[in-house]
Amino acid sequence: MEAVPERSYLNEPKGWKSWVFTLDHKRIGLMYLFSIMASFLLGGIFALLIRLELLHIGGKHIMGAETYNQVFTLHGAIMIFLFIIPSIPAALGNFVLPQMLGAKDVAFPRLNLASFYIYVFGAFFAVYSMMSNAADTGWTFYTPYSTTTNTAVISMTLGVFILGFSSIFTGLNFIVTVHKLRLPGMTWYKMPLFVWGLYATAIIQVLATPVLGITLILLILERLFGIGIFDPAMGGDPILYQHFFWFYSHPAVYIMILPGMAIISELIPVFAHRKIFGYKAIAYSSLAIAFVSFLVWGHHMFVSGQSQYAAMIFSFLTFVVAIPSGIKVFNWLATLYKGSISFATPMLYAFSFLFLFTIGGLTGMFLGALATDVHLHDTYFVVAHFHYVMMGGTVMAFLGGLHYWWPKMWGRMYNEFWGKVSAVLVFLGFNITFFTQFILGAKGMPRRYYNYLDQYQPLHAYSTYGSWILALGFIIMAVYLIHSIFKGKKASGNPWGGLTLEWTNSSPPPPENFIETPVLKYGPYDYDKLPAEKLNS
Repeated sequence: MEAVPERSYLNEPKGWKSWVFTLDHKRIGLMYLFSIMASFLLGGIFALLIRLELLHIGGKHIMGAETYNQVFTLHGAIMIFLFIIPSIPAALGNFVLPQMLGAKDVAFPRLNLASFYIYVFGAFFAVYSMMSNAADTGWTFYTPYSTTTNTAVISMTLGVFILGFSSIFTGLNFIVTVHKLRLPGMTWYKMPLFVWGLYATAIIQVLATPVLGITLILLILERLFGIGIFDPAMGGDPILYQHFFWFYSHPAVYIMILPGMAIISELIPVFAHRKIFGYKAIAYSSLAIAFVSFLVWGHHMFVSGQSQYAAMIFSFLTFVVAIPSGIKVFNWLATLYKGSISFATPMLYAFSFLFLFTIGGLTGMFLGALATDVHLHDTYFVVAHFHYVMMGGTVMAFLGGLHYWWPKMWGRMYNEFWGKVSAVLVFLGFNITFFTQFILGAKGMPRRYYNYLDQYQPLHAYSTYGSWILALGFIIMAVYLIHSIFKGKKASGNPWGGLTLEWTNSSPPPPENFIETPVLKYGPYDYDKLPAEKLNS
């Protein structure tokens, strides 16, 4: 790697100890980034193995039924707890949020470093369970099966329990940072929308994650000591586990998607060169989503035997939570209207997000309707919906944010041509893989099944072929991003023309973020106030 000539967080201070014990939020964000991308690689390999096994009927092509159950459990648990939940807040948020606020660091730098090592410690338990008769329960660890199977449920759930502390520490840090370390003059309505999104996410992290921790501890205690909490054979109630788990896990859906929405709120005004439409509506919709997310967990349980009146209420609330999401989408579209749109790689991922997340959100309405959910529950329709929201939403937004802030992180530009090729392949591969699963689910194909009827084979084959295109897109992306670190063209301080404060310093930034206290000349999206020559440049 060529030496970075300017003084930056990458080369000052020097030595491996300066990284291991760093309190610099940018370095911690970078270490998180490498860790979550390793998790993404591992979870992606498991996904490809699942699709390869399902290419043909009959079963046992590359693995047996028990191994198949373990592989899809590991895929789900790794992708959810080790990749998607920490991806944007812990990696991109850690790197960017203090700079956006004009701060030198987060409020609690040591707590920030501790959260990273707690993440690594929790990941160790997940990897240990993978090496020692991995859990085969699915990523939800539903009882009573999870309390009776002889697989490594305890080590996996203990790993998730530990990871929860990392999430809580990150959330606490961001809340205090937003309240206490904003640049003088930066009022709430002058904050970037990315900060608003991470702030709402942090509230959910702090309030909801302890519920998951308590639930998993109860599960572990039941396995170790035979306490009848969830197992009906011992006087427990397995539906109680579902209530506990989804009371966390539905807000967790918004821990995953809110940061993605926040990134889109940054990308669209920058690459459309327009002031964001409805700033306050987008900001408040993030808080509205955070609030309503705690009230809708029961829509996962329409067929679990809950009362019809409870089901009606949860169905209604499911439609209510779609309103603030719709507000965001329509405001983004209004921002794009008559904009001077630049189709750079980050913007391609923003467009992918708009298309895919809209499909994911609308199909969520199908599942929120009681009559259709009874037919579609536990089918591939749910798998497709979940992936359109999580991967089509969060991951596409994460990739857009990664490409947007990559020059700021490394001071190098990636190859724009290959960036666009990769974005197109990822988009096409994703749709071929998962849109076919909507059809499979509507036809009645159950999810998680190891074998299936002849009538489903062509669609399973298309889905598998799509996964190969998707994998190719990610391989190309890895190659050009890694190449850019070593051989990329040197990036300017503001290659995209962004107006948020992180673009006012050099690329990569100095260790203290700002040599001099930055000045708020413009709001974060005041493209309408820029002189014409500055806007055109």
